[in-house]
Amino acid sequence: MHAFEDLHAISRSAKLVGAIDSRRSVLNVQNRTRGIKARRGDGTFGEIIPGEASIVDPGFLVARGPIATIEIGIEVKILAKAMIKQIDRVVGDLRKQVDHFRKSGGRPVCVGIVGINHADHTVGYEGNRVTPTTGKGGYLHPIQEASEAERRLLADAAPVFDQFVILKYRATNEPPFPFDWVDLNSTRQDYAAVLVRVSRAYQERF
Repeated sequence: MHAFEDLHAISRSAKLVGAIDSRRSVLNVQNRTRGIKARRGDGTFGEIIPGEASIVDPGFLVARGPIATIEIGIEVKILAKAMIKQIDRVVGDLRKQVDHFRKSGGRPVCVGIVGINHADHTVGYEGNRVTPTTGKGGYLHPIQEASEAERRLLADAAPVFDQFVILKYRATNEPPFPFDWVDLNSTRQDYAAVLVRVSRAYQERF
């Protein structure tokens, strides 16, 4: 939801801002286009179904409602630990999601956002089971896998998206649950640049 708020805030596409302000296009919380069988995406934005009422949540400008088309589709993945073990599935999910975004026809702007953990250690939880990384075997620390995970994503997933951004963070997933960006300024610039390019693509296509 915040990505679409940010697209409106930077105001780089008059068409996109107009579509949001008029509520012609809305964010679909169900992330499905009516009448199209497709895997749900994390964020789908498109033309509202005629006759349907939109909903505006307090503090937000982008309305929500059922959509007939997809104009912008965003898929988000977060890699926290055991990244290489699951990288094939993650890449497959990302690539399949682009196909699903395009099932509704037209030329949707497809965006991939992936967070990659760079912490020097982290902890996983499954029910009452606590699994800390050890740096050995199948329990490598995030920082040991981050660069290879990024390489695989850029080579195998990024090319099918219109825009793709990797957000590098550090999180140990243990009390007091610290979080920070590997490079805050670089992260801000990478994300903002993608917003500009998405706005430009929307202006050209719609």
